[in-house]
Amino acid sequence: MANLVYKRVSTDQQSTDRQNLVLAEAGIEDPQVFEEEAGTSSRLHPLQRPKFSELLKYARPGDTVHISEMFRLVRGTGHILDVLDVLHRDQVALSIHDGAFSGMDLTARHPRTGELLSTVKFMVQTLAAAGELQRDLQRELTYDGLRAAEAKGNKGGRRPALAGETVTDVRAAYLGG
Repeated sequence: MANLVYKRVSTDQQSTDRQNLVLAEAGIEDPQVFEEEAGTSSRLHPLQRPKFSELLKYARPGDTVHISEMFRLVRGTGHILDVLDVLHRDQVALSIHDGAFSGMDLTARHPRTGELLSTVKFMVQTLAAAGELQRDLQRELTYDGLRAAEAKGNKGGRRPALAGETVTDVRAAYLGG
């Protein structure tokens, strides 16, 4: 039984440092790591992401997929349920080590029907909706803050490392040889 670790960041300015810390604290033995290229879109369905697809091809019944938190893998309710169906079909466990979903058995099925337990489905949908709300509010607040700053004549982003005159002088010197 293999321990399969999945990691992903949304942009190339982010790092997996936090995920590495959470997963290291989990003490996962002999992990096989699948890490998406930085910037692999969270809008892309998890089952279509290159490294997660590779992980699923590699996985065997009895293996466990480890993620630091659910939203490193999925964003919306539909995606979560799709991934859980595939993991159940392939008899692969899911272990989430941090966040709202940590410590929950998201693969629990009804003993007679084999369907996802209603309580598990409800919790997944509720927590996923809360996660989507948090992300949407953060995006709205960021947008509003940038618009307010722009209205005051400020622009977003990092301040220039050099003053405008210095940049002009350096550019002229460079072009002059």
